[in-house]
This record gives sequence, structure tokens and C-alpha cells, in this order.
Amino acid sequence: MQKILIIGATSAIAQATARRFAGRGDRLYLLGRDFDRLEALAQDLRIRGAESVDYANFEAENFAGHPALLDQAYETLGGIDVALIAHGTLPDQRACEQSFDEALRELNVNAIGTLSLLTHLANRMEQQGNGTLAVVSSPAGDRGRQSNYVYGAAKAMVTVFCQGLRNRLFGSGVRVLTIKPGFVDTPMTAAFEKGMLWAQPERIAAGIEKAIGKGADSVYLPGFWALIMLMIRSIPETVFKRLKL
Repeated sequence: MQKILIIGATSAIAQATARRFAGRGDRLYLLGRDFDRLEALAQDLRIRGAESVDYANFEAENFAGHPALLDQAYETLGGIDVALIAHGTLPDQRACEQSFDEALRELNVNAIGTLSLLTHLANRMEQQGNGTLAVVSSPAGDRGRQSNYVYGAAKAMVTVFCQGLRNRLFGSGVRVLTIKPGFVDTPMTAAFEKGMLWAQPERIAAGIEKAIGKGADSVYLPGFWALIMLMIRSIPETVFKRLKL
């Protein structure tokens, strides 16, 4: 039995992962924006076998409120073995181009809020000498593309922060896992046309559980995205800037 904190718990990927944790009999604490959805999810997870499920409201942009939320999670769970950070939004790129206020809001949600949580959690886990920080980033952070560079910039910040944090905590007993899901069929991507590269949340959840268990540093999910992004990163900038990506 592990004590697991899930932040952004009502996202499709987080829900699918939480169900896997519940099936193992883990103790769960959920944070999310929609209290009614949290309550429904908690009931579902209890039925699936979770030892206990507690939950609370969470706002990524309320940086000052993060320490108190984490205090409550630690107290309720009696410690944290794994923290999965999976909150986020998919910005309207065009709106962000026209308004920096809109871009800043998206950066705060998708990057700064995550960095705030990681800072507090890392210090706690370092003191206890163990734990896993599992963070959902994205292949979008591997290279800036005209179609989503605000979102990509946020995820690049998360990825690099996790790299540095992983190096800092090496030898402390604390692991930092960067998770990079490719295209996932979720409510957030409902308007997108789906194709062969798209995966279901359950497949991503299985990969997250496996990567946590292996103590991996970074993982693309599904794994073929590692090859796709290797090819994309290898394209010279003089060529890449001409592509409509």
C-alpha cells in the first residue's frame, strides 16, 4: 500500500492512473478544481479498492495556498510516497498571441503552478529521504512550433525544471519522473481529429504506473514518441521554420 497524492485528479490521464492505484489498494488524496467531479471520482475509487480516498479543491494559480494544501494532504495520508502532478489546460494559441494576459494565465497554470508544487514537495520528500515526484509534461516542450508555442514553452519549463530537480535530488532517495504523453484522446482534445498516433488514457496510465515502479527518469508515452521527437528535434531550424507545424 502506497500513499499517493494526485494533483489535477479529474483530468482523463489522472483518473485512469488513479483507478490503477485504487485497484492495488493504495491510499489516495485527490486535488482538483471541480469539487463535484472529485466527489464522484472518490466514490468510484473506493469501490475499485482504494484503502482510503480524500480530496480537496485546488487552484494552480493560487501559489500562496499550495503549502497549506500540501500540509493537509500529508496530514491526512500520514506522509506521501508518490505525488503525481497532472493538472493543465490546452491554451488557445491565437488568443495568447493577441493578449499577453492570456498567455501569462496559461503559463501560470501549465508551468509556474507546477514549479511551485514541485518546490514544496521536493523539500518535504528530501527531508523524509524518499518519495517519487511524477510530473506530466509533454513532447510539445521539446521544440517550439508555431501552432502551440505558448503551451510548448510552459512544458519546456516544466521539463527542464524536472531535469535540474532530478539532478539536485540524486542520492537523496527522492526520484523525479518526467512523463511526456503524445496525443491522448481526452475531453481536452475532443475537437481534434483522431488518427493512428492517438492513445487512450488507460494506455498512458499503464505506462505511468510502470515508469514509477521502475524508477525511470523520463518517459515518452506511448514509447514511439521518443523516435518521433528525435526526428523532429533533428530538423535544422532553417527548414523547421518553414514547416506548418
